Amino acid sequence: MNKILLIIRREYLSRVKKKSFILMTFLTPLIIAGFYGLIIYFSIKGINDKTDKIAVISENKILTEKLTSNKNVTYVYVNDSFEKLKKDLSKSDYDYILYLPDFDIDKPKGIELIGTKQAGLSLDGKISDSVEDLIRDYKLKKSGISQTDLDNLKSNVSIDTKKIGDSGKEENSSAGASTIIAFVAGVLMFMFIMLYGVQVMRGVIEEKTSRIIEIMISSVKPFQLMMGKIIGIAMVGLTQFLLWIVLTFSISALAVTVFVSKDDAKKMVTSTAQISAANPSAQQIQAAAMNDGPLGNVQKSLQNLDLGKIILVFIFYFLSGYLFYSALYAAIGSAVDSETETQQFMMPVMMPLLLGYALSLSVVTNDPYGNVAFWLSIMPFTSPIAMVVRLPYGVPNWELALSMFILIIGFIGTVWFAARIYRVGILMYGKKASFKEMVKWFWYKN
Repeated sequence: MNKILLIIRREYLSRVKKKSFILMTFLTPLIIAGFYGLIIYFSIKGINDKTDKIAVISENKILTEKLTSNKNVTYVYVNDSFEKLKKDLSKSDYDYILYLPDFDIDKPKGIELIGTKQAGLSLDGKISDSVEDLIRDYKLKKSGISQTDLDNLKSNVSIDTKKIGDSGKEENSSAGASTIIAFVAGVLMFMFIMLYGVQVMRGVIEEKTSRIIEIMISSVKPFQLMMGKIIGIAMVGLTQFLLWIVLTFSISALAVTVFVSKDDAKKMVTSTAQISAANPSAQQIQAAAMNDGPLGNVQKSLQNLDLGKIILVFIFYFLSGYLFYSALYAAIGSAVDSETETQQFMMPVMMPLLLGYALSLSVVTNDPYGNVAFWLSIMPFTSPIAMVVRLPYGVPNWELALSMFILIIGFIGTVWFAARIYRVGILMYGKKASFKEMVKWFWYKN
């Protein structure tokens, strides 16, 4: 045990003392906080302050009402001919031309949007919606509905989503917040397992090619060497992950003060009533920014999630999933003499992880309680990603316990399997390994 601890200490300290580790540990939260501040900034300022000026040429005799301009699109009705305005468009102050021909109101065809540049998807959608609203209003008025009644037909609906918990009580929930957490957790889990698993493989290859492994193996058993390396690098990943959480939340307040001025915060006092108008703090500015705009509902919904449980479960699945896959990466590293030879062996290891990642962010997020989601979160090859994606939606405790138990059994079996290949592979040089050869190594007796 003492020898494993020495190897763990060496692997851990040799990596956390590197300049690249220190740089990325502190730089990554700064980047995340910067993006976080930008999101808040754009939620207040508006994603697009640019206004497109649209020249409308209408030959339609039925649509007498005019399109309504808004802060992003200004409609100007002109009497010029369509062909003439197209030729002079580059010289005019219009961005686009919207042509409305004399079409059948039940089957509108021939509408064109022309510009000197390609219209974006957002602009195209806004103009289409405006024309559709115009046609719909005409049809409703034709049926005898007045403008006042037409305005009263429009309603803004806000639905409070709740679910009945295990205790039988109603609990607040949010599909939007759960999906955001699920996507972030799934991407981080996939990234961490891949990143630190590959580090184990590269470390084994470096020690093998430099022949240092021959000296080390004279003092420790191959299993002790492999476990020390795996656990040491796992501690590096866990340290970096926890530091990222602490630093990201700490730096976020500072980033908000940079991107959101106090004047902007004061403007929001009337709607938030959370800020001292005289001298708002960074936390108050952040709270006001998040209470206003499209991110407000998401921020409130996140408060209903058990983030502490999600983080603890994420750490468990990160460590267990990492141990499961890093043992296989260690076996691959012991079987080859250079990193270029690893491709044929990495694909079978990566495929279950990629499958779990792809299905978790598509099938599981759409149906977190279905059969596919259940089995993905139970099988140890895919459960590290699938379960952390399912967790924000709510997972029965027995399913979580079963998944954890099977994953523990899985990584114990994987470590044992990989160790039998590792003990032989680390001493093999100059011979290209194959799957058939690795099976022989597995059955070799000590």
